[in-house]
Amino acid sequence: MAGGMLTIASSLKCPHGAPVQITASNPGTTAGGAAIVTAKDNFTVIGCPFQLPTVPPTPSPCVTVLWLLTDLKVSANQAPTLSQSSLGLCFSALQLPQGPVVIEATQTKVTST
Repeated sequence: MAGGMLTIASSLKCPHGAPVQITASNPGTTAGGAAIVTAKDNFTVIGCPFQLPTVPPTPSPCVTVLWLLTDLKVSANQAPTLSQSSLGLCFSALQLPQGPVVIEATQTKVTST
């Protein structure tokens, strides 16, 4: 993997456009002035509007992100870090995969592989 390392200041969204709130477990390790995040941190989707196309429509919002591909050579607190090319999937409360997380912006001072 390669690209700008993800921090708590990075901008992520679920595939339906809702923002992802990042809670870092290691606020002391920073890149570009913000705490870096790892695959073990909490990624909570806020306000996803997705509904299953049933009659009537059934709400099935994205609620969390699980990471499938992480940085291979960089870790923090014994957990792999995340970068612009990492791959995460958003999941509903019933653990149904909803689609890939969209990484809109990262910091640009530190890159990882």
